[in-house]
Amino acid sequence: MVSRVIPVEVFDLVIFGATGDLATRKILPGLYRRFYGGHMPEEARIIGCARSEMDAAGFRDLARRAIDEFVDAGKHDAAQIAAFLDRLEYVPVDATGTSGWPELKALMRPDVVNAFYFSVAPALFGEIAERLHGHGIAGPDARIVVEKPFGRDLASARALNATLAAHFDEHQIYRIDHYLGKETVQNLMAVRFANILFEPLWNSQYVDHVQITVAETVGVGGRGSYYDKSGAMRDMVQNHMMQLLCLIAMEPPYHYDPDAVRDEKLKVIRALQPMAAGDIVRGQYRGTGGKRALSSYLDDVENPQSRTESYIALKVQIANWRWQGTPFYLRTGKRLRARTSEIAITFKQPPHSIFDEADHDWRENVLVIRLQPNEGMNLKVMIKEPGPGGMRLVQVPLDMSFADALGDEGADIPDAYERLIMDVIRGNQTLFMRGDEVEAAWAWADPVIAGWEARGERPQGYDSGSSGPDDALMLMHRDGRRWREIRG
Repeated sequence: MVSRVIPVEVFDLVIFGATGDLATRKILPGLYRRFYGGHMPEEARIIGCARSEMDAAGFRDLARRAIDEFVDAGKHDAAQIAAFLDRLEYVPVDATGTSGWPELKALMRPDVVNAFYFSVAPALFGEIAERLHGHGIAGPDARIVVEKPFGRDLASARALNATLAAHFDEHQIYRIDHYLGKETVQNLMAVRFANILFEPLWNSQYVDHVQITVAETVGVGGRGSYYDKSGAMRDMVQNHMMQLLCLIAMEPPYHYDPDAVRDEKLKVIRALQPMAAGDIVRGQYRGTGGKRALSSYLDDVENPQSRTESYIALKVQIANWRWQGTPFYLRTGKRLRARTSEIAITFKQPPHSIFDEADHDWRENVLVIRLQPNEGMNLKVMIKEPGPGGMRLVQVPLDMSFADALGDEGADIPDAYERLIMDVIRGNQTLFMRGDEVEAAWAWADPVIAGWEARGERPQGYDSGSSGPDDALMLMHRDGRRWREIRG
């Protein structure tokens, strides 16, 4: 199989916050991998901007160290690295002042794609947008990429959107959510809309329920001060998991077109029913003793009175014809048993079984879409157990990992940031959130958060390395269902 890559135009990509953690861990290594794969034009340039006083040589040294640490050794080709580093420039810029902006303007080429990546705190988005506009650096065809969080509630999201809209049109704004860049998430669209097999069954008549799990083994680490003001609902559910829910539940768009796709996602968010208190479980991880002692959430955030959740499970209902009566169960948390992200669509049992119930262990068909680790899909189906023991049924998986199914191409799946940055250069907004999507998601989430704050609820403690609070199990058990086991 020959990989077909849509070419990109020559570009100048400016990274604000170029010396920060995200740039060194994800953006610069990802750009090198695209260059190594031959997907970057020869004349493309990457311009780093930050407050740090350094020159281009210093920035290239920083990028070389990032490649050494975060790119697989198999791609450490000296000639390729040198050629990539030659494309890097650096300008010290004061995001809230005047220094550096004339120098940045002098570097930009007007006849190529101009893109600006805001890898900085949201508080600086407006300052940078205003200066790009005021200094005449960003023209009407320029593109800006902004990182989450997109506000912390509806009011702040609206204010942020208004700030950006004062200087850029919506078609220029790329709100990046790296979950949408994952290969499996995009393949969800292909599985649904490029095959006749699943879409006729993709509704409440045939689907019993859907589970979305994003489990992490790490705690909040050095993000304690940020995380304690955010929590799992704001950090994960309102954005990442909401996007996954939309892609599963949305109606077929008229075309694979940015606004057509985002229109259908928006309809899903607006159809979400208000949440009942009994459909929400929140938790905080506890510490452990012994030789491998782990700190508790309260220790990590240095706030013994914190009521912020490191875990949340929700039962969500969608009020439309396709999904009425089919629950969506969402859960995400830190310090859980294994690192895994998956979507599981559980189908209903056949209306009538012709087989003797005593002779088989009946289980529903389940389509499992793995986001991490080992991206891929499997479909669990019932077959006859091999052997002469009569008609005994067992469940087996029809498994497809991308690495196995696609050979070398599947083993070299681009990182989400690589794909999304190249989509920015191509001008393709399909995998980026629109402003009204962000606001609609906050309009749903705000009353949920306000509800538990008004009730004064404390999150339930759960053991590090477990699958979460006990009450989360009851969220499913009371409906006669069970969570899928969390495993890596």
